[in-house]
Amino acid sequence: MSDTSPAGPVVLDVWCELQCADCHTALADLHALRARYGDQLDVRLRHFPLDKHRHSFAAAQAAEEAVEQGQGWAYAEAVLARTAELATRGEPLLLEVARQLGLDDEEFDTALIDGRHTLIVDANQAEGKAIGVTGTPTYVIGGERLDGGKSQDGLRERVEEIADRLLAGS
Repeated sequence: MSDTSPAGPVVLDVWCELQCADCHTALADLHALRARYGDQLDVRLRHFPLDKHRHSFAAAQAAEEAVEQGQGWAYAEAVLARTAELATRGEPLLLEVARQLGLDDEEFDTALIDGRHTLIVDANQAEGKAIGVTGTPTYVIGGERLDGGKSQDGLRERVEEIADRLLAGS
């Protein structure tokens, strides 16, 4: 039996909204999954801004700018740590987080004004709706959708079961 997966890493899509307190709570599970699987698990941030959160669409666009500047997850996690503050401060907080991470905050400001990442966010949202995502966080791994918006109990274990099965090649 080989130690490596012939197909490469298992993909875990995380449908997330950066103004969502449940998504912030889910970070502990994501950290545990990354620690357990390392490079065998490709955790991808997918955007699903919700209408009820006024700044979530701008936050998703800002996260895409962070991806372009090489710190997508670091940025997303820093914003998720401040969901309540994002609700009250909006875009100034998004720029402040970029500055704190040493990113080009002027480029963030320009990206939010010119909407250069709008198509990516819209495409993520449309894809999410097409596969049945209704809330955040929602995980998709091995073709299975796991809804963490209602409850996150047992979700990490379920992701691990699916990842283990996929990595074993069964």
